[in-house]
Amino acid sequence: MQHSEFILILDFGSQYTQLIARRVRDLGVYSEIRPFSVDEKEIEALSPKGIILSGGPSSVYEKNAPLPGGNIFSLGIPILGICYGLQIIAYMNGGQVRAATHREYGRADLIIDDRADLFFDLDSSLPVWMSHGDHLTKIPPGFEVIGHTANSPVAAIRNSKKNIFGIQFHPEVVHTQRGDSIFRNFLFKVCDCAGNWSAASFVETTVEEIRKRIGTSKVLCALSGGVDSTVAAQLVAKAIHHQLTCVFVNTGLLRAREAEQVCDDYRHADFEFVYVEAQERFLDKLRNVIDPEKKRRIIGNEFIRVFEEQAGKIGGIKYLVQGTLYPDVIESVSTKGPSATIKTHHNVGGLPEKMGFQLVEPLRELFKDQVRRVGKELGIPSHILGRHPFPGPGLAVRILGEITPSRLDILRPADSIFIEELRKNNLYDKIWQAFAVLLPVQTVGVMGDERTYDNVIALRAVTSRDGMTADWANIPNDVLAHISNRIINEVKGVNRVVYDISSKPPSTIEWE
Repeated sequence: MQHSEFILILDFGSQYTQLIARRVRDLGVYSEIRPFSVDEKEIEALSPKGIILSGGPSSVYEKNAPLPGGNIFSLGIPILGICYGLQIIAYMNGGQVRAATHREYGRADLIIDDRADLFFDLDSSLPVWMSHGDHLTKIPPGFEVIGHTANSPVAAIRNSKKNIFGIQFHPEVVHTQRGDSIFRNFLFKVCDCAGNWSAASFVETTVEEIRKRIGTSKVLCALSGGVDSTVAAQLVAKAIHHQLTCVFVNTGLLRAREAEQVCDDYRHADFEFVYVEAQERFLDKLRNVIDPEKKRRIIGNEFIRVFEEQAGKIGGIKYLVQGTLYPDVIESVSTKGPSATIKTHHNVGGLPEKMGFQLVEPLRELFKDQVRRVGKELGIPSHILGRHPFPGPGLAVRILGEITPSRLDILRPADSIFIEELRKNNLYDKIWQAFAVLLPVQTVGVMGDERTYDNVIALRAVTSRDGMTADWANIPNDVLAHISNRIINEVKGVNRVVYDISSKPPSTIEWE
């Protein structure tokens, strides 16, 4: 997708790279993450207003350390290097980087030596977040020190002539105060951005691009009823209207009453809506499958087979629309930089190599909250936009172990009780995502003076902004106690309920 202005982020493997993209976009400038190795010619073709070099776990002086391709410092494009990015700037421009005697992790006080440009309108001292073992022992020619800490004599540098800046700390994390101001100064004072990227501009640009790409072809959309697929469908419908057919597949892995709810929501939408009953075929394919990655691949393949069958009935279908988001892409494939693949999302890495469609993924550059803003711009009802995320493989990745009808019959009502009680206590809209998980263990219990040996349900609820990081939700104890009591009393086969109090990272939100 072409943007009138954007910031290019080169990924060197930092766990915070995605947060950089978030901060830039939140300031009204489109940003995109690319591999650190993207070549000089491609950067020139992209014509970014500025380049940000992310942090990373490597040391620049190590063999095979990730370094940017070509001489990006001669392109005349403003550059901001963060942590490892600062060390790249020094190393590739004649400075020196060495292992520090005292490593610096966590909070530090930045003393600002020059409050022009990058540090404009900031206090002379600023709490920042450090995470580094190397430091600069010699700044490169043409650079000057504009900030230091007690342990880092060189915590920020600048080359005013080339508009190249490097900082040792991480402004993208919340622990750095006024981090947004530092990004704002780089975007608007250094890069001269206009800051005109918004939900409205995204809709206008995307609709036009979809219209040009698809022309008069017919299009199929994989509609789950969730936020992402609904917004994707409405964007495409706005572009091509009745050329679009949306297919909702009942895989047998949906939550309680979900199929009926989705059908009610979309029967009268301004696109063709098709319901496919496919519970038996999906559950049959998943019989005896334990490995979560295998589950995802099976489900992704079977979805495509269903869509191909529906396309054959309609005729002339060339494109398949999916609600893939940026975090899906980042977590599924490590094409952005030297970062590890976390898990395969069925609509990214779980698709078969051969399929009879070209993919249309209008949201693959967006984070979840940005999708909701786009949905609001499109006039999608709030009861749909407010739904918690639900994974494409459905309950298959919330049942740890084998998927069977009897195990689904345990998980569905437990999950339903959990969500019902969150709504009753006005907690649902304060939580990013909440769900129940059926564990592959049984424990001893006592019911009616008799011994039981039944299943364990884990409850998971998190708060988050975009799903890239998350904290466990602090649900009141009395609410949790009531939910646990209801599940154990109302769901046959459960005698124990536990609450997951792990954050992301190190855990993921979903258990599989």
